[in-house]
Amino acid sequence: MARVTIENNELRVELEGMHKIWTLKNTVSVPMTHVRGATADPGIVKESKGIRAPGTHIPGIFTAGTWHKDGDKVFWDVRDSTKTVVIELRDESYARLILEVEDPRATVELINRSTT
Repeated sequence: MARVTIENNELRVELEGMHKIWTLKNTVSVPMTHVRGATADPGIVKESKGIRAPGTHIPGIFTAGTWHKDGDKVFWDVRDSTKTVVIELRDESYARLILEVEDPRATVELINRSTT
């Protein structure tokens, strides 16, 4: 699971527990000026993810790490699809961050309130 915070006009994603190992990352930080917005989207886990490099994937269990699809690089960290948030980025190495968070609604509100 990921913990999403915003401090000093920066979006910070901190990965917890085994998620650090599965994703091969501890944190992802992005200036808020590069965040387009966020949505809660539990159905995205059913979409094709592309090519994994590097990361971990057990179909139907979890998706974690960096994926390449249609020329975009996407960061995934999802076990429980009901808690999935998609964060759209611009001018960053990742086009999107697809994350499992404790409270999707609160996370989406936090991000979208901070992008305006």
